[in-house]
Amino acid sequence: MAELTEGELNALVSLLDDTDEEVRNHVRDRISSLGTEIIPFLEEKWEHSFNPEIQKEIEILVHDLQFSLLKTRLENWKKSEDQDLLTGLWIINTYQYPDLDFEKLNAEMHQIYFEVWTAFNNDLAPYDQIRIINNVLFNSLRFSANTKNFHSPANSMLSTVLDTKKGNPISLCAIYMLVAKKLGLPIFGVNLPNLFVLTYKSEESTFYINAFNKGLVFSRKDVSNYLNHLKIEPKEEYFEPTTHLQIILRSLRNLTNSFEKLGEAEKVEEIKELIAILSD
Repeated sequence: MAELTEGELNALVSLLDDTDEEVRNHVRDRISSLGTEIIPFLEEKWEHSFNPEIQKEIEILVHDLQFSLLKTRLENWKKSEDQDLLTGLWIINTYQYPDLDFEKLNAEMHQIYFEVWTAFNNDLAPYDQIRIINNVLFNSLRFSANTKNFHSPANSMLSTVLDTKKGNPISLCAIYMLVAKKLGLPIFGVNLPNLFVLTYKSEESTFYINAFNKGLVFSRKDVSNYLNHLKIEPKEEYFEPTTHLQIILRSLRNLTNSFEKLGEAEKVEEIKELIAILSD
């Protein structure tokens, strides 16, 4: 923004409804080249504009700048050493809520962890520890499956899930995982067909947890039965922990499915761009 004076910026914005398409394209490119720092200025111009054409152009510009920032963040996340799960979920969240602050999400997750931690006992057996987590998350805090609006994009937005206490299998499992990690428990995500679950996996004990069904505990045999019921060949990957990268990819695929059902083709294409970044 330092390259241009306020007067020059105002002049650029005023040309967004120019009748010459070539002029408009040049103006768009010039404004976009200024980066995300220009967004507050554009938002202010939108608020004070009485020209619907200019407002529409500003909306497109702001969205494109925010989406470009999201893609950069996702690329950097993919290159990061630990591929932190909460950071990945926050990046997805900024697709719908670009102004969402990471620290706000982090603080909300820490509060949930604190609620569980105050009831937790490290000396208990794994099954008893899971009962405590289930009781706090699903009884005290009232997290539950969003069965009425299963395909809503909101189920993939962690901030909304934390607000409404309703989510899909992967968002509820992610909350469970994040709490379990802070407690030092060996709980990981498992990518089953049509369902995302968790596994408690240590040298002494291995079992599975369905966060979409209030933390129901089940066995490897139950997983095999589930796959047989779906007539799907049981592969080892259906029983083993998956990576944070795969969790974020699955969240994005859920989001694609949500927008497809809503008929929002442009959003579908944008989410596919994000999937491509992580799939390369």
